[in-house]
Amino acid sequence: MPAAPQPAPPDFTARPLTPATWADLEALFALPGGSIVRGCWCMHYRQTGTNGLTGAGNKNAMRELVDSGVVPGLIGYTADGTPAGWISLGPRPEYLRLRRSPIMKPVDDADVWSVVCSYVPRPRRGQGLQHRLLAAAIDHARRSGARILEAYPIDKPERSQDDFMFFGSRSLYERAGFTAVARRSPTRIVMRLPL
Repeated sequence: MPAAPQPAPPDFTARPLTPATWADLEALFALPGGSIVRGCWCMHYRQTGTNGLTGAGNKNAMRELVDSGVVPGLIGYTADGTPAGWISLGPRPEYLRLRRSPIMKPVDDADVWSVVCSYVPRPRRGQGLQHRLLAAAIDHARRSGARILEAYPIDKPERSQDDFMFFGSRSLYERAGFTAVARRSPTRIVMRLPL
């Protein structure tokens, strides 16, 4: 059995995305390597249909969600308080598009939280920040009453371009104690961590 995930070290903190931290998310997404998150603003899986919002529309929709009191994820910070990463998670029913996804559709009727995106800007990659973000997300989900955390990582032998790894890799989740519960694609799996 894998070791329990360790809390993020003291030189790294994570805070919920709220109106007070909104400007930090904007600054983070503006950094090199953020073109995908700047287009999606982690709203794609919250929408249904083929005519989803893009760019500014997604940004406005995320801002409205945050202003309504929903915490759609966590922002990671370095020791000097600089925004250094983002992880989007929440109760699975909030992600409407997951219901119809052939790869990420529900495995069963368990009450789960989903991790749908993890982003570290290009200048910060290779420092283990995704592992720290995931540890903070696990703590946040547990404190929020989640019983199971689910993720949909990439699982293939060749390396993918970093900018397209917003679901994370299988090894990222395995190191945190997640186990595979379904495979519906040669390159993607569904993994869970009981909390």
